[in-house]
Amino acid sequence: MRRLLKPTLSLFTVLLLAGGIFLSADLSFRRSPLAGTEQSRAAEAEKYTCGMHPMVVVDEPGNCPICGMDLVPLKATTGASGGAASGERKVKYWQAPMDPTYIRNEPGKSPMGMDLVPVYEDEATGGAIIKIDANTIQNMGVRTARVLRGNLSRTIRTIGLVAYNEPEQYVVNTKIAGWIEKLYVAELGQKVKKGQKLLEIYSPELVTAQQELLLARDNYRSLQKSSFPQIVANAKRLLEASRKRLELWDVSKKQISRLEKTSEVRKTVTLYAPYSGIVTKKLTRQGAYAKPGVALLNLADLSKVWVLADIYEYQLPWVKVGQQAVVELPYVHDRKFSARISYLYPYVEAKTRTVKARIEFDNADSELRPDMYVNVYLHGETVTGALLIPQEAVLYSGEHTRVFIALDGGRFEPREVKVGLQGEDGLIEIKQGLLEGELVVTSAQFLLDSESKLREAIQKMLKPKAAVSATSAAGDEDLFDDENQSAKDNSEDLFK
Repeated sequence: MRRLLKPTLSLFTVLLLAGGIFLSADLSFRRSPLAGTEQSRAAEAEKYTCGMHPMVVVDEPGNCPICGMDLVPLKATTGASGGAASGERKVKYWQAPMDPTYIRNEPGKSPMGMDLVPVYEDEATGGAIIKIDANTIQNMGVRTARVLRGNLSRTIRTIGLVAYNEPEQYVVNTKIAGWIEKLYVAELGQKVKKGQKLLEIYSPELVTAQQELLLARDNYRSLQKSSFPQIVANAKRLLEASRKRLELWDVSKKQISRLEKTSEVRKTVTLYAPYSGIVTKKLTRQGAYAKPGVALLNLADLSKVWVLADIYEYQLPWVKVGQQAVVELPYVHDRKFSARISYLYPYVEAKTRTVKARIEFDNADSELRPDMYVNVYLHGETVTGALLIPQEAVLYSGEHTRVFIALDGGRFEPREVKVGLQGEDGLIEIKQGLLEGELVVTSAQFLLDSESKLREAIQKMLKPKAAVSATSAAGDEDLFDDENQSAKDNSEDLFK
């Protein structure tokens, strides 16, 4: 009986081992990573999209559900280079991790103290690298310019307005009430000299003050030989107070001295010009009543004048105090005045959105007249050793400023940059983001920017699908591992 059972057990063992080998081989084939890779590549190759609506991405050919156009195969990559495919990656430049515009030709530290990271030929930091065939490039009219290092300068031409020299403007008024008996200066624009007669005012108060001065004089003379010093001192103080009262009413010392000598009370008092200049405003007439503190005449000295030049906000980096300025008369082109900027006003004019730059000129011959328009030329300081590109190469999109770099093989890379001053030759300074010798696109970059953003959007839409596929594959592998482990445990139980 034992002899019959032994061959039967051996045959059962052989069959069981064969079934385990077959099951193991089947599971191994199902979990083969190579097979999964081939399937993934096949799935990626079967993606189709619409040329007008890149958000449409399907797994089989057909028509676009939006516009009805034929779907075209979707390229697997948009910016890969031959070096990346062969495993050889070349470092293009080194970039700061926190600032994509800070790039260098060699490794080092960023301004924040962080290590620079390499950026390879098949990578782009401002969008997706796009590749265009030579015929399309020619049809688009793509032109390029090389990033050069040179000098940047700018001459600002603007309009200026001749203005009065504010510290040399004066107001003539009276400190007493009265009637203007005589007006010696009765014309606008009339020139006056310091000490010249301006007008005569009749004031009852002034007549009374003159009489009080004469009484104080006579009183002091009569008490001057008194044996009481206190009385003499009081009489003298009263005389001085009477004189001071007239002086405070703008009566000159010369007039007061003549009054004491002649004892002749004058009905009017004469006002003299305190400064030399011209009459810019005449606010009274002969016979009018004048009140204390009310302006009668305005005087201005035109031996020096100001020119107020309008500077737009984007021109401010080129304008500084002490900078040379040239003023040209519009009607006499060969007549020029040269001076320096003395002051930049610290506010912007609300209506014109400009900042005033003040330039002071000597005007002894009165050729510069107030409220006259003149041409102003400001020569900014030259910026040396700056990276320069044409202004039309820069794309401004909200907070980002970018250019397109022309690479080998019809590839174009978008890159963010930081710009500086704008020159007068159509050039702009690049602070960060470019290296000397690179080629930037100067025309048709708007088309390149649209294509780059579309490629980048498609890549972002495909990444979640790839992540889901990888997760599913990982889940299947875990399932296969569980099945293998369960089969192995069952086999061990049978043998036991």
